[in-house]
Amino acid sequence: MLPEIALITMSLAFFAATLAKTGHDLLERGALVLALGVLAASLATYGTSGLFFFKAYKIDAFSQTFKILIALGLFLILWMGAGFRGVNRKFQPEYYMLLALSCLGLFVMISAVELVSIIIGLEIASYTIYVIIPLRRQPHQREPLEASIKYVFFGGSATGISLYGLSYMYGLGHSTYLADLGRVMPGLLASQPLAVIGLVMLLCALFFKLALFPMHFWMPDVFVGAAHETTCLVATLPKIGAMALLVRLVAMAGQDAPQLCLILSIIATLSMFVGNLSALNQHDIKRMLAYSSIAHAGYMMVGIVSLNQLGLSSAIYYLCGYLFMNIACFMVLYNLSPEGENLTFESLHGLYRRSPLLAAVLAVGAMGLSGIPPTIGFTGKFMIFSAALQKSYYWLVGLAVLNVCISAFYYLRLVRAAYSSVEESDGRICLSVPSAVLGMVMIAAIILSGIFPQDFFRLTLKAVLSVL
Repeated sequence: MLPEIALITMSLAFFAATLAKTGHDLLERGALVLALGVLAASLATYGTSGLFFFKAYKIDAFSQTFKILIALGLFLILWMGAGFRGVNRKFQPEYYMLLALSCLGLFVMISAVELVSIIIGLEIASYTIYVIIPLRRQPHQREPLEASIKYVFFGGSATGISLYGLSYMYGLGHSTYLADLGRVMPGLLASQPLAVIGLVMLLCALFFKLALFPMHFWMPDVFVGAAHETTCLVATLPKIGAMALLVRLVAMAGQDAPQLCLILSIIATLSMFVGNLSALNQHDIKRMLAYSSIAHAGYMMVGIVSLNQLGLSSAIYYLCGYLFMNIACFMVLYNLSPEGENLTFESLHGLYRRSPLLAAVLAVGAMGLSGIPPTIGFTGKFMIFSAALQKSYYWLVGLAVLNVCISAFYYLRLVRAAYSSVEESDGRICLSVPSAVLGMVMIAAIILSGIFPQDFFRLTLKAVLSVL
């Protein structure tokens, strides 16, 4: 329980900071140190196991792997957001406190193996994000408030549908514990159509977090309305928690659930097409990344649909790469907008002259998202598609490859804009040493994890084996 205790300590420390005047620099350094402590605690507890709270809370290789990913993402986002540019500084301690509480909710959601406990963790993670979205440093604009309201409405609707599905699952399985449901669910899915409907409805809250079709409508407006660092958070950490829970719930179905797989395949296909086709004609970079995020959720679902070791472990591996690639892109946006303003493709013109490192980070991140070798985006997609081919999902893989080709167009627009020649460009961008180091770390992580996937894949495979 050390990672959870570390997050509680972090949230209490910033709660205390809200009661007294504390310097902004001290708060920023404290957040980084405490986030590093959460990461260290997560790494230290890897390999431990146990059941707590009447067997409703499980510590195993699966939960600890995802906690490491979330703790790493939290640390990298805070590192990326050095300077606290996009969020109203008046709410800096509250922002950090709510950020820690959101991660705590995700930790609870990942380790919970009882449906009511899962919903509680999901709501803790959601309500804190509802609050931090409108804290953007643009008080006279309506976008942050609009984004927050839409996120609340869609989140509440998704939770309501999930609770309705939970009632079906409890009525059919006579238990809310995943271990009990896992013993009866394969038979129920084969004989009771209501079990398929109930499980899909239960998954709706996770579809909302992953921004899968048809629970994706909120994402573009939230991306545009929230600050860059908040958008990076919404784009990555909730997806990690949702993917962990999705794997746990889908694993209950066993490795042969044709009706469920068909429904998930249709959702994956529609998510890929809606995301990629909508991203083609976007001019705002964050709105384009929002639609592309919908498509990437569809790619991950291709691995989930396989319901085998390779598919589930490949989806987790790809999720890790998605974290690196998104942070790389948002790091560039954050450093290009000193006032936290939204950027268009025209804002990138001549970037290779103003900051060669930022241009390189953006190019590597965009190529990774488009699936160009030797990045982790290519390796992850290759493994996911291989797992689907093992289960004879030829039509699904064919449509996924078509979508990868479509996505290459708008991702390479980013690279073309960054390396386009202009007669006159803005002044040179001076990066701080920590930002420059983070840029080089992101480039190395995206490329090296794609070239040498063995260690990453070994960890994800070990995590999947603990739930199958």
